[in-house]
Amino acid sequence: VTLVTPTQIPAVKDDASPRDRRRYEVLSEAIAKDRPSLTARMWAYRGVTVPLNVFDFTVSRERYGPDEVLSDFRGFLMADCWSGFQQIHLRSDARITRAACAAHARRKVHECRASHPQQASVLLAMFRQLYDIEDRGKELSSEDRRTLRQVESVAVLKRMRDYLDSAAVGLPHVLPKSDFAQAVSYLNNHWQQLNLFTTDGRIPIDNNDVEQLMRQVATGRKNWLFLGSPDAGDRAATLLTLISTALRHDLDVWAYLKNALDQLLAGSTDYHSLR
Repeated sequence: VTLVTPTQIPAVKDDASPRDRRRYEVLSEAIAKDRPSLTARMWAYRGVTVPLNVFDFTVSRERYGPDEVLSDFRGFLMADCWSGFQQIHLRSDARITRAACAAHARRKVHECRASHPQQASVLLAMFRQLYDIEDRGKELSSEDRRTLRQVESVAVLKRMRDYLDSAAVGLPHVLPKSDFAQAVSYLNNHWQQLNLFTTDGRIPIDNNDVEQLMRQVATGRKNWLFLGSPDAGDRAATLLTLISTALRHDLDVWAYLKNALDQLLAGSTDYHSLR
């Protein structure tokens, strides 16, 4: 985000939202340090029962963005295990239930193949079984998918739990500060959240669909490189939300944009019909 001059930053009102207050603080601090730009954040949310992709722009990677977006949300939140999401879950008074991403857990084990090949291979094979079950349940209804998971995935997770509790992943085979020990700690610390997908067929096993959405942000960033202001970031998030959701519903965004632009260039002022 390219910074504006201090005189262009409106003063924060007493009733300003946490988002506006944080934006003012970050921009004021950056300008005081004579920084020409700052690194902002684009967040992606993907609804399951409501088929929408939503993007949100914030000037820093802090909790106030997700806090606001999820302020009225009730249900399961599938995300990585960033502490901000954990705090949102804890403060929601059971309104939000946090589920953990199996792909993140698997990735940590995968990175240990060189240092602990035997133990990593055992766990990776179990993850592979879980994903094979998910492949077979992909076209099932949510209730049938839950039944499949209860019958097969729960059994795999029980074997994984037994292995994590066995001597094979303890001393002297695994040192406490090794990378594999950290991967096992990640699994242990988020075990309940990693098992939640077996209780409801609507919950995905991982967060990969949302991470794929960030590729759309990366494609845009290659084109525009910088955003001229925080307001431009908000507009970019709105456009990404519209276009990404349209693509999710197999709508031809390019055909619509071309038709709308052609009509505008031809002199049409019937803007209502172009919505």
